[in-house]
Amino acid sequence: MNGVSAVAEILKREGTEFLAAFPTQSMIEECAKLDIRPILCRQERIGSAIADGISRTTNGNTIGVFSMQHGPGSENSIPGAIQAFGDNVPTLMIPGGPPTGRQGISPEFFAVPHYERVTKWATQINQVERIPELMRRAYYNLRTGKGGPVLVELARDVGAAEYPGNLDYEPVKSNRFGPDPAEVREVASTMISAKNLLIHAGQGILYAEASSELEQLAELLQAPVMTTLPGKSGFPENHPLALGASALSTTKPISVFMERADVVFGIGTSFTRTMYGRTIPNGKVIIHSTNDPSDINKDYKADMALIGDSKLVLEALISEITAQTNGVGNRNDSATASDVQAVKKEWLDEWMSHFTSDETPLNQYRIIWDLMHIVDRANTIITHDAGSPRDQLAPFWEPTSPNTYLGWGKTTQLGYGLGLTMGAKLAEPDKLCVNIMGDAAIGMVGMDFETAVRNNLGILTIVFNNGAMAIERDSMPMAIEKFGSVYLGGDYRGVAKSLGGWGVRVEQPEQIIPSLQQAIEVTKTGTPALVEFIVKEGFDFSRYP
Repeated sequence: MNGVSAVAEILKREGTEFLAAFPTQSMIEECAKLDIRPILCRQERIGSAIADGISRTTNGNTIGVFSMQHGPGSENSIPGAIQAFGDNVPTLMIPGGPPTGRQGISPEFFAVPHYERVTKWATQINQVERIPELMRRAYYNLRTGKGGPVLVELARDVGAAEYPGNLDYEPVKSNRFGPDPAEVREVASTMISAKNLLIHAGQGILYAEASSELEQLAELLQAPVMTTLPGKSGFPENHPLALGASALSTTKPISVFMERADVVFGIGTSFTRTMYGRTIPNGKVIIHSTNDPSDINKDYKADMALIGDSKLVLEALISEITAQTNGVGNRNDSATASDVQAVKKEWLDEWMSHFTSDETPLNQYRIIWDLMHIVDRANTIITHDAGSPRDQLAPFWEPTSPNTYLGWGKTTQLGYGLGLTMGAKLAEPDKLCVNIMGDAAIGMVGMDFETAVRNNLGILTIVFNNGAMAIERDSMPMAIEKFGSVYLGGDYRGVAKSLGGWGVRVEQPEQIIPSLQQAIEVTKTGTPALVEFIVKEGFDFSRYP
């Protein structure tokens, strides 16, 4: 075998079923020989997002892989690495590279120096004999500690070189690490004595597969739970103690109970200050648990910290709290759950006129509400796009099972949700996979709807078409007045049909549910469906102080 076939064989041994790719890339043919199915995208950013969706949906148990040609391929793929890096998603990127003898010669593009700041680890395979060593390191980085993309550049001459002897490679095992028992005792005591404890859970809960333990802790202490946007679905939002998730928009229960809290326990979150998260007010005792020590005291002063895998941390805390309280915890106090439900009802009542609106153009919240009540949420994976769709969907969609909501947002590239949904469908072919995007987003990546058609990926795309970049209105009043700069146009139903998919345009409220039901049935045949809703340009967001 040569270097390319050796890397392909390693991917096979590591459980790779799909290779998201953009030609020309010799990895495609070698993977196909091993029955690794190539998913050829139309642009690199979507290929990276497909790999991203596979990794997110499987908690990193299956690593999404994206391979692209050297030069323009790796140049155009940097945004995908940035997105995965911002959201801490373990994906493997394998670009081709110029021959090693061209190192440092302008204008040859070597990926490693350009990707080092937006990957967890980046390396070039510079000798064919080093392939097993460097691929082991790549997969160890992908599977251990905080997630993030890893890049392994395969130089052209190394890929073509003959690999000597038999390939000595076995799948890489990860390591988990747990917290200091003395620190666990101190944290447990503080949590037990808190008057108003709030649990702030991130996507580390999902990657550690610790949703059950998070429920146990919340019920043991009768503590309300909010999640970050990437952590959404890590705690079931139909649970009596669920506050929901916070993005740029948020829920009223999060606002109320964050203000009341005297102790905030962050688990599986970096506590990064971002406009797409929730700011913790001053004066709270902060307990921070993460698997990355560099997160501690980064943006918030941590009064106490626990370093470790979220599942191991939660197991240790549950055991210690049980021991300190003779197994009782705060279970006898049901007032918190009742308070959460009262605030939640008050909040939803405030928004009910949106959920049931008969106005035209259509109200986006009516569409979200109707969709949520006709699907089996435990068997539906949904994501949003950047901008208004994210801020409309995130507060109100109630996931009931882990990994049924793909939340993203620290970097917000328009159109990323389309690729995520294709990756989710590859990883979970029996589930309904939905992405909601705006007309600006589909304008950036809409041609890759044909990638879903070509690969028989029965995804459901919902387009909110208001004919404008409405959320940007306030930033360019003169440009709008003089030149109408925010206005867009397009028949996206027609685009879906012309690319070989199924499409329908909906303009009346009584058409919402029948059209969605018909589209869902279409997806079961392997045909991607697109429902274009003509929606109002004005918007309201669930934003509370």
